[in-house]
Amino acid sequence: MVRKAAITVVSNGSYLQGQPNGRLPSMDSGQPAPREKVVLKKKVTLLRGISIIIGTIIGAGIFISPKGILKNTGSVGMSLTVWTVCGILSLFGALCYAELGTCIKKSGGHYTYILEAFGPLPAFVRVWVELLIIRPAATAVISLAFGRYILEPFFMQCEIPELAIKLITAVGITLVMVLNSTSVSWSARIQIFLTFCKLVAILIIIIPGVIQLIKGETQHFKNAFAGNDASIMGLPLAFYSGMYAYSGWFYLNFVTEEVENPEKNIPLAICISMIIVTVGYVLTNVAYFTTISAGELLLSKAVAVTFAERLMGSFSLAVPVFVALSCFGSMNGGIFAVSRMFFVASREGHLPEILSMIHVRKHTPLPAVIVLHPLTMIMLFSGDLYSLLNFLSFARWLFIGLVVAGLIYLRYKRPDMPRPFKVPLFIPALFSFTCLFMVALSLYSDPVNTGIGFAITLTGVPAYYLFIVWDKKPKWFRKLLGK
Repeated sequence: MVRKAAITVVSNGSYLQGQPNGRLPSMDSGQPAPREKVVLKKKVTLLRGISIIIGTIIGAGIFISPKGILKNTGSVGMSLTVWTVCGILSLFGALCYAELGTCIKKSGGHYTYILEAFGPLPAFVRVWVELLIIRPAATAVISLAFGRYILEPFFMQCEIPELAIKLITAVGITLVMVLNSTSVSWSARIQIFLTFCKLVAILIIIIPGVIQLIKGETQHFKNAFAGNDASIMGLPLAFYSGMYAYSGWFYLNFVTEEVENPEKNIPLAICISMIIVTVGYVLTNVAYFTTISAGELLLSKAVAVTFAERLMGSFSLAVPVFVALSCFGSMNGGIFAVSRMFFVASREGHLPEILSMIHVRKHTPLPAVIVLHPLTMIMLFSGDLYSLLNFLSFARWLFIGLVVAGLIYLRYKRPDMPRPFKVPLFIPALFSFTCLFMVALSLYSDPVNTGIGFAITLTGVPAYYLFIVWDKKPKWFRKLLGK
């Protein structure tokens, strides 16, 4: 492996040789130009970009437990309305990221945009929390769903042993890490295949649902807005659940430098993906209600399995397999994208230097991928992962809201920045307000868990001054950081 030379994007979109934290060398510095530079190749086509977004958004939730929205809205009609509105809001957020991805042609997603708009401290805090807690915990959670549902057909008559789930989950995580360390092309090809499997799984639910509607099975849609009235607190929480189900639309921005023709392909991939996912999610929920009542849906542990058992008989055994493949696709897409955030943060000098190295033959950010493996394994075999995610779920929306607010700020701070794709100003204004409103709501409705998450996030501030700002570090400490 060789150390990848840092690059900085200048106003015309070209790349210049630079320093890890973005300082350009002076013209008379006498620094020799490198003979050859190992870089990440542009292997993400439009189709691969669509597969990254769709394949990461659609996980286990739509198949297992879409009841969070129904529980907080109180009626079938309101739940379908919230699914639709959350899809539109997510599209707004995705369009904001499309503008950022076409005017700031650097990988890294949230981290890069916060760095450009607000400077190094908030950017470091974002990548600090992502590396230590959010990504390992999120990967472990979706991987546990993969492990449970891949074993489901073998334990139809009894409970699956927890140890067996964790062991098969560990194998799945390791396989994803090896795949992303070995080849960008193969990782992308498998992501396309898994995205196809997800869409087939959704069609397996939608098509019988449409047939049920044609047969006149509409009894659960009568008086669709009648039922338990949604509370003032319940409706915003339903939006929170919906936005979480759609989260993942930002992952293509993590690999911007590897996207072919990003000015065209990033907006196209985002728009196509979000339309497909929104239509798919709404129609899947409509299909559920053709066969399952609102009360039955709230009691079901796996809605897709209950639906399939009623309409498909023995074919319902295929549903857990599709759910497992869906989870594997989310694992693969998440690791592929987030490893680039760590790669860019290292290149900027905010993480150990080794994480910005690229394998000289495979052209993969190998250290940035495998750094997640031990952290994810620790999460997998210890603690309550779901509580940990609850602690930090607000942090995701806080920083996403900050990124989109940064888009508005950059419009005024850097008006001359080339913007091949530009959204109307009301879109980032509405979306950033929605994100920050959800954060404020979580502080009000669940102050204990949110307060703990806020405290964990704030640990990034002293870490920034210790690891980045403090110049007089002992030699052994600097060596540990790879400097």
